Amino acid sequence: MHHSCRVIGFINTAHFLDHMFMLLYPTAVLAMTEVFQRSYGEMLALATGGFVAFGLGALPSGWLGDRWSRRRMLIVFHIGIGASAVLVGLSTSVWMLATGLTMIGVFASIYHPVGTGLLVSHAERIGRAVGWNGVFGNLGVAFAPLITGGLVQVFGWRAAFLVPGVLVILCGLLFATIVSEEQAARPGPGRGRAAARSIPSGILLRALIGLAVITIAGGLLFNAFTIALPKVLDERLAFLQGNAVWVGLMVSAIFSIGAMAQLLTGRALDRMPIKYCLWPLVLEVPLLGCMAWGHDGVMLLAAAGLTFLIFANVTINDTIVARYSTEEWRSRVYGARYVLSFGMSGIAVPLVAWSHTTGEGFVTLFLVLAGASLMVPLGTLIFPCRPQEIWSSDSVEPPESMTRVG
Repeated sequence: MHHSCRVIGFINTAHFLDHMFMLLYPTAVLAMTEVFQRSYGEMLALATGGFVAFGLGALPSGWLGDRWSRRRMLIVFHIGIGASAVLVGLSTSVWMLATGLTMIGVFASIYHPVGTGLLVSHAERIGRAVGWNGVFGNLGVAFAPLITGGLVQVFGWRAAFLVPGVLVILCGLLFATIVSEEQAARPGPGRGRAAARSIPSGILLRALIGLAVITIAGGLLFNAFTIALPKVLDERLAFLQGNAVWVGLMVSAIFSIGAMAQLLTGRALDRMPIKYCLWPLVLEVPLLGCMAWGHDGVMLLAAAGLTFLIFANVTINDTIVARYSTEEWRSRVYGARYVLSFGMSGIAVPLVAWSHTTGEGFVTLFLVLAGASLMVPLGTLIFPCRPQEIWSSDSVEPPESMTRVG
């Protein structure tokens, strides 16, 4: 096995773990309200610090990855997030709980700028690599409620943090043993050629502005939707009867749809300009309208459609950064992108908690998200259309006729 394949394998596994740990609490909290004698909204608000740190920590993490070592940062990620989860599992007060959740966010912020930057350096085809990496992250989102619901139901809420915490520490030690600094830092033959080619400054500026607009809207939607969905299903689907395992299973089934979205989007990004892949995202607005008032079958179909578009957007945004940044700056650019995206979680958590306390059953939440999603078509209009993008992950130069920007 070439060392790049080994590195990519660990990177993909870390993506699974990163999203899984960030979403353990939104499901576990359903069983913690009685223990801590606080309402759902009050308990959920304790996760605000972790989600803020998840976003804001991306920029310094990207800087350290570029200047210090991406491999060492990933080792810190594994051990740090595991130790933080153990702290949450041992919590005896809301302050201890909030501290542990915040520390999970701090260490979780390492993965995206560092891991995605390292992935692109070792990838042969960007769209396919980012798509498959997205699948692993999506599976982390999908399995988090299932794993949490199962552990809570059988062993109690503490096990939902203690068991994964110990396992991720062991995974980090395995990564440190198997992948050397040289293997992580040096891409294999034919890899690492995804650095941005000579792009006119005006086109580059349009791409970055379009990315920023789409990332802000997509980040708010991603975080609010993934945090709120367990509670939405718990309230809107009568047949679940409040069973934590069934809620987790249903959430996992919906999020698994995102895996297909990211694979299909990754293949499309290797075959057509990015702008063409952005246009379907405008369907998020009507689907959010259906989520606002839908129940049972209508809500499930809307949730499935939204999941597809939300995770397709993640793959598109990561590919934009890969094709419009250089190897030397890539982790820092990814850091800036994730500050915007996951920084929105600092708004999403209190927004979800506030919407639920209004007594409208998340109607306000989905209407606000629908309004924010109107930014997506705006960002798509700004983004340039460059046919030569589909050549940026290959070793050959694009035909001369494709180098002109239309």
